[in-house]
Amino acid sequence: MKILVCISHVPDTTSKINFTDGDTKFDTNGVQFVINPNDEFGLTRAMWFKEKQGASVDVVNVGGAETEPTLRKALAIGADTAIRVNAEPTDGFKVAKQLATVVNDGGYDLVIAGRESIDYNGGMVPGMLAAMTGANFVTNCISLDIEGTNAKAVREIDGGKETVSTSLPLVVAGQKGIVEESDLRIPNMRGIMMARKKPLTVVEPVDANSETKTANFEKPAPKGAVKLVDAENIDELVDLLHNEAKVI
Repeated sequence: MKILVCISHVPDTTSKINFTDGDTKFDTNGVQFVINPNDEFGLTRAMWFKEKQGASVDVVNVGGAETEPTLRKALAIGADTAIRVNAEPTDGFKVAKQLATVVNDGGYDLVIAGRESIDYNGGMVPGMLAAMTGANFVTNCISLDIEGTNAKAVREIDGGKETVSTSLPLVVAGQKGIVEESDLRIPNMRGIMMARKKPLTVVEPVDANSETKTANFEKPAPKGAVKLVDAENIDELVDLLHNEAKVI
């Protein structure tokens, strides 16, 4: 089985976020980037297929040279090869178009992507990728087993879970549950050294228009001031809730 894992290069959730050019561009200065968490869950599941079923695992990213350390980390975790499509990921359609070319050229049986990236949270790419490649598609995937060309997946739905059966080729949009956080792998020194020797291929993008563009960004409103009331002073609390907050 030949597996491709799509890797997004996203800001660490602990990073302080700012915008430039009149709040129209994301400011990358001082920001630490990591593998998108949903993608990392998928990569870990792919490693299980590699170890238990002898699958080969490639990783792919659409982005500039600055994303290569993130791809190298994926290689250190255990992926066999990496592909970087040398294009700016301006919107979901353009990214899906680039990934579709890689999938079709590589003849992959299974493509695992994160349900969404934690930066733009678009959630568009996996579904469009499945449509562009003619593959079956399961989103919000929290469990995946494959035997031969048959796949059994469990996906999260409103109020419960749904078990589906399908066949390869398959695109999966995974999330926490496809593996647990405790299953995630930290690259060891041997993996880091081996990653330096593994192939990282840079390919040029195919022509694709961006169908959407970002107009501007806006930060959430700052939290308001907090007024503390002594736990014993119930009368003052009731007065504030009634006359100031006007919630009772």
